[in-house]
Amino acid sequence: MDSNDFSRHSDSIVIIPTYNEKENVSAIIDAVLGLQHDFDVLIVDDNSPDGTANIVKAKIAERPGRIYIVEREGKLGLGTAYIAGFKWAIAKGYDYVFEMDADFSHKPKDLVKLYSACAVDGADMAIGSRYVTGVNVVNWPMGRVLMSYYASKYVRFVTGMPIHDTTAGFVCYRREVLETLDLDAIRFKGYAFQIEMKFTTYKCGFRIKEVPIIFVNRELGTSKMSGGIFGEAVFGVIRLKVASWFKKYPKPRAKADNAERPDAE
Repeated sequence: MDSNDFSRHSDSIVIIPTYNEKENVSAIIDAVLGLQHDFDVLIVDDNSPDGTANIVKAKIAERPGRIYIVEREGKLGLGTAYIAGFKWAIAKGYDYVFEMDADFSHKPKDLVKLYSACAVDGADMAIGSRYVTGVNVVNWPMGRVLMSYYASKYVRFVTGMPIHDTTAGFVCYRREVLETLDLDAIRFKGYAFQIEMKFTTYKCGFRIKEVPIIFVNRELGTSKMSGGIFGEAVFGVIRLKVASWFKKYPKPRAKADNAERPDAE
């Protein structure tokens, strides 16, 4: 059977990009599939030389219909990995689409909180936030904590987004958000991708909710963060803001429909 034979089990898909995550990928899949709410898993692997994809295919054989993989030709960037995953999830009809790291820095059990924020509380985007209730980061060097925290403050100031953790990579989207955004127009490929997705969602008028989480630095494998990636996130924000002055953003269908009604507020 083809590893991508499709039979949707859940209304939710968790997209996990991987590059050299052999130490983590099997365990993170098991942790997600072991949650009380049923989440399917999509791994987007960038041709990991350590055999990550082969481990995933073995898991697919164990749990057919719950795990899927998209294999790409090389290391093409976090943003493009998620865009590929988003398009796959939309095509398969999932209602709730999640971003999550492979390294357990995001606790799998918090997926349920993000799901509830969208499915129960009515948010269009739910963000697993490190900074909405202070600084909830474990095992990061203090310099990196301060850099991340104040970068989010800077992004919030420049963009005007009422979001405390603008670079967070633990997110749930309702499908309508991803269908409304022009995914091919998202420019950034590194961690600035996270900012651009939130900013575009915000400018479209979708409802965004931050859900407090505790972020724990990876124990196994190698971090993909670099100064260049972080620099893109910081210095690309001004370009993003300026470009927004000349851009018209699509509105959610419900708001667009109400705007056409004579009695709409």
